Amino acid sequence: MATQLHAEVTSPPSPAHDMYVCVSMTKGFVIGGVIQQRSGVYRSSDRVAVEHVGFNHPRQDGLAWDPRDPATFFTVGLNGVLRTTDDGVTWRIMTGWDMTEPKDIAIDPAQPDHLYIGLPDGIGVSRDAGVTWRRMNAGIERNYTQTIVVDRTRAGRIVAGTELGIYVSDDAARTWKLARESRATVTDIRQSPHDPERFLASTQSDGAWLSTDGARTWKPLSGAPAEVTLHNCDFDASDPSRLLLSGWGCGVVVSEDGGTTWHARNDGLPNTEVWRASFDPDVPGRVYASPHQEAVYSSDDYGRTWRPLWFEGAVVWEFVFKPRQPISAR
Repeated sequence: MATQLHAEVTSPPSPAHDMYVCVSMTKGFVIGGVIQQRSGVYRSSDRVAVEHVGFNHPRQDGLAWDPRDPATFFTVGLNGVLRTTDDGVTWRIMTGWDMTEPKDIAIDPAQPDHLYIGLPDGIGVSRDAGVTWRRMNAGIERNYTQTIVVDRTRAGRIVAGTELGIYVSDDAARTWKLARESRATVTDIRQSPHDPERFLASTQSDGAWLSTDGARTWKPLSGAPAEVTLHNCDFDASDPSRLLLSGWGCGVVVSEDGGTTWHARNDGLPNTEVWRASFDPDVPGRVYASPHQEAVYSSDDYGRTWRPLWFEGAVVWEFVFKPRQPISAR
């Protein structure tokens, strides 16, 4: 159990999601020393306490769940893809020595046995729930892939963020077409929970982009931070006009008007080198942020004020909110 650093955070009355945090405990670590807190995946069911799930893993970059059964989910990290079918009690590694260091994972909700991972050397695809894998990169100029999303409204439609832009596949990764060229790596892509035609993307030093036609075309958001590394983006589940970006040197920035104007929300954070930030889909107003080698911070007013919450001396690679019930049953 991780130590809670602040006692004022409250639990939502009936959250629809469990919160998962992919975290590396890096501050003060010395090789050969005693491990004080474990890295890997943590879960919070009440947004107050967190528990470690699985084993001590130095880096886990992402998590995706089977929409038929939330107790079955996959994580990606340094040594490949891991799967649990009992909500984190036991785990199995699903990839071999030739497919390591995946950066992101996505599951097609219309075909849940179809999994996609972004790799340093391309796209990994499984058609049998992770048992077997192959690379499917046809059409991608530079294979490094940082982020990958499956369009929840179109089976087999995949959107990938690579070193040189955003690619789209309409045939379950058999072929890829360039949708938007980039001068730098695309770090994150999100599909709006309100309008499936809207996608938001962040980049390493080429700003943020918005698509309103299902990721076919993209336009830059002129007021968003540029020439800095943006690590991730997010949509607010409670308001379609509210967007978020986080990054190195800009901290947390929020738009209340669909991306036209942006406002820094860093008062109370210990630094503006933020690895990850996310809205909470169950708590309107709540935002989480991970400043470099500090605690995870929480805000209940969209980042206007902050308080430390968990994991003193951490780097968070992803915040994930996993439904408690199968999507078909909700």
